[in-house]
Amino acid sequence: MSRAVLDAILNAMQVLLNENEREQLYHELLAYFGLIGATDECQALEAAWQDPYNRHEIEYFIRAWLSRKRKRREEPISGVV
Repeated sequence: MSRAVLDAILNAMQVLLNENEREQLYHELLAYFGLIGATDECQALEAAWQDPYNRHEIEYFIRAWLSRKRKRREEPISGVV
């Protein structure tokens, strides 16, 4: 159920991710905002998304996460020659 909240957030931000990226983002987002182990992670994430300040912070976190992900993909792969 809580993945549905993340999907709604990503849809609102018009962000498309594959399943692995979505799972990774979900876990990092919960950890960053201290929601891991909350009684109802889904409800806590949804409530945070409804608050204007937290919405801004969640959007900022997701954009920064996407930026880091993009930079990692662009880094040249160095190997032993």
